[in-house]
Amino acid sequence: MIPDAFIQDLLYRVDLIDLIDSYVPLKKTGANFAACCPFHSEKSPSFTVSPSKQFYHCFGCGAHGNAIGFIMAYSGAGFIDALKELAARCGLQLPDDQGHAPQHGPQRQQLAESMGKAAKFYYEQLKRSENAIRYLKERGVSGEIARRFGVGYAPAGGQGLAAAFADYGHPELQQAGLVIKNEQGRLYDRFRDRVMFPIVSQKGEVIAFGGRVLGAGEPKYLNSPETPLFEKGRELFGLPQARTAIRDRETVIVVEGYMDVIALAQHGVDNAIATLGTATTPMHVQKLLRQADRVVFCFDGDAAGRKAAWRALENSLEVLPEQKSIGFVLLPEGEDPDSLVRQRGGEAFQRMIIEATPLSDFLLRELSRHCDLSSAEGRARLVADAKPLLGRMLSPLLRLQLVKRLAQVSGFSQAEVERLCSLRAIVKPAPAPAPRQAPSLLRPLLRLLLQNPALASRLPLELLPEHAPEARAIRLLCATIAGAGAEPLAYPALLEKLRGSADETMLHAAAAELMQQPFAEDEIDSEFDGTLAQLLESEHKRAFTRLQDKIQKLGVVGLSNEEKQEYLQALSARSKGGHAV
Repeated sequence: MIPDAFIQDLLYRVDLIDLIDSYVPLKKTGANFAACCPFHSEKSPSFTVSPSKQFYHCFGCGAHGNAIGFIMAYSGAGFIDALKELAARCGLQLPDDQGHAPQHGPQRQQLAESMGKAAKFYYEQLKRSENAIRYLKERGVSGEIARRFGVGYAPAGGQGLAAAFADYGHPELQQAGLVIKNEQGRLYDRFRDRVMFPIVSQKGEVIAFGGRVLGAGEPKYLNSPETPLFEKGRELFGLPQARTAIRDRETVIVVEGYMDVIALAQHGVDNAIATLGTATTPMHVQKLLRQADRVVFCFDGDAAGRKAAWRALENSLEVLPEQKSIGFVLLPEGEDPDSLVRQRGGEAFQRMIIEATPLSDFLLRELSRHCDLSSAEGRARLVADAKPLLGRMLSPLLRLQLVKRLAQVSGFSQAEVERLCSLRAIVKPAPAPAPRQAPSLLRPLLRLLLQNPALASRLPLELLPEHAPEARAIRLLCATIAGAGAEPLAYPALLEKLRGSADETMLHAAAAELMQQPFAEDEIDSEFDGTLAQLLESEHKRAFTRLQDKIQKLGVVGLSNEEKQEYLQALSARSKGGHAV
């Protein structure tokens, strides 16, 4: 676990304005900065960044967060990867799980520099290889597209990279997966006589390569091994190049090969990416769902393509939220995205993506292919095969829809399908909502605490109403502030500690309101004192009402001596027109 102190220090060192401006140009607008939101399409800026509070908020789509949240949302990085990127910007090294900086292994930055040097060498070598240029031209790849993806060529000789590195025997080249040492101790290039496709991280660093052999050698495609820079279950080919188009179209297309991505980009379908010689993983799906509302898997229609699509479906179930969608396109036998887009063109291919089979339809269709639905045994098998998949679903609404359709197809009732699949009742009667109390009072209080967290120590939490959502958020905020110790947390650190909490959305909304209407610094204390007075008055009213209810049920004799004294004081205050109640 990364220590909280490190995360707080990191957020303190990062200037959110500089960070976001390096990705999205910002313009000064009053006390804040603004831009067109990088997370949804818009023509007028609604994305606002607060330099004083170090958070961003989009008043169009609701995107909200600190520096860590921005990197995660913008690049699709996981939490740890986002921390690594910010730490690198600040010249810090991420601690290990025990909170210590790692002391062994080559530095990641040095490996990245070696990979970048190799990519430049391969790119220059492409210009000198007639065979590689001929291959790309035959595949319809233009010079512009080749430059966009940094396509290169690895020479056929055994030690071609010796021309790029002064010390060919340096262990870093082996650690990066560029050079191999055999049993006899001889060094040679991993990639030889191959068209090279650099795999680029969201930071823009080359972290691995894929190489396509020229001629009849095997394997046809060779990928870098996993290294400190590269984990194939996390990375995707073409994502940095496709990011803008993915956001514009709100859809990301997943294909199987490097050349599929490049051929699609050549024909204007520039929102496609590829997995790296491995099945789609849950990490892949999570990364893609951060980039777009819709993911479409487009694979060959042969047995291998169907298997790849099914693996993608299985690994999507447990990470697919309700507000996102996943579709599937299986191409005609013998076709792949590369060949199909060259034959039919980009517009025809995009129509296929628009008409992709939804995940629920694809799941039932594929399960039904293996069952004889005309027999009782086949229908029973359908439900049995669906059971483990339904149990893995993150989205209860999607699961409910599938249970209903499964009941229709199988002939069982919905309740029987739920029982047979060991599912709890999917839809429960919603409890009556708790009455909202004093939101007009609690919402400003929430904003006051966000603007000046030190006020939390002066707030008597027992004065807060019991069931109001704002009160619950205030209690959580105060507990978080108190847990930080004597040094009050700045808003970005508070935001990080509250990530994933049930009240995170409400806190985001309050912070956004504060961005538009901050309290004047010289008025904060008086605003807070006035709010406390109103809370105290509200508590007295609630106490008086409780006593009256008790008297109606039990009579005055049902009150304790202390309650009788409290009731008499309240009556006296009411008769004098006081505000104690």
